[in-house]
Amino acid sequence: MLRRHGKAFVEATLVRGGVAALARRVSTGAGIVLAYHNIVPEGAEPVGDRSLHLPVEEFRAQLDDLLDTHEVVPLDMVLWPDGRRARRPRIAITFDDAYRGAVTCGVAELHARGLPATIFVSPAFVGGGSFWWDEVAAGAASGELDEAFRGHALTELCGIDSDIRGWAAEKGIELKPVPEHARVATVEELGRALQHPGLTLGSHSWSHPNLTRLASPALRAELERPLQWLQEHFERVRPWLSYPYGLSSPTVEAAAKGAGYSAGLLVCGGPVPRRHGSPYGVPRVNIPAGLSRNGFALRAAGLYE
Repeated sequence: MLRRHGKAFVEATLVRGGVAALARRVSTGAGIVLAYHNIVPEGAEPVGDRSLHLPVEEFRAQLDDLLDTHEVVPLDMVLWPDGRRARRPRIAITFDDAYRGAVTCGVAELHARGLPATIFVSPAFVGGGSFWWDEVAAGAASGELDEAFRGHALTELCGIDSDIRGWAAEKGIELKPVPEHARVATVEELGRALQHPGLTLGSHSWSHPNLTRLASPALRAELERPLQWLQEHFERVRPWLSYPYGLSSPTVEAAAKGAGYSAGLLVCGGPVPRRHGSPYGVPRVNIPAGLSRNGFALRAAGLYE
């Protein structure tokens, strides 16, 4: 608790002392891409890997703060800036995993404010699927995902959902079903979300494995199938890839380029440099649940990854 209070004190001191405002002025002309996951509807309980499930009340406050401090733009305006010197720093909003809460509740908040965003979709889970990390965390006595479990799942089990569930069953590890808002949206819900003119869709691979652990044929299929599926089902699909678990490598980046993607996004790394290198290693700023308002201000200013 002392550590939490100490962190809150430091964050408040930095914001009130003008550090966040100064960072925004310095970074004007660069860009930041925010990485969200789920948005929990009002009155619902956050369940699963808690850091990924942000209550809508906090999301509303963050959006309103961004309207005061940033120019919220479509993702392509951060990836490929037009050279115009912006009055305020540009920031883009993205969501990984296409959780139902984000697609419904989150998009409604964006629409109410006229803000653009991009949602990255893994089609294998579309239609009410759930992710292993949420069910493992929901079944744990602590309500948290054990880091040792995560490490084994992402390396030895290659982040493959069915293999992780099978291994958990062998070890007697309980997986607990999650509520509807923590499941993946349906095709119909994604279609309704696209009625918001500022929304675009991108790929999050086909079935959310650790791409860096896949052999060439499986890697190619994981990259090619989702882009084709999304383009068959929806309009305003962009050839952008968000790497599952934020994990990439030169091999994965080359495969993404070969599969027709024009950009690949990580889940961390800070602001997008004014002159960033490869478009297949675009950094983002992760926004977990539990951030204080001052903590969010510092991340949105590019001071934390």
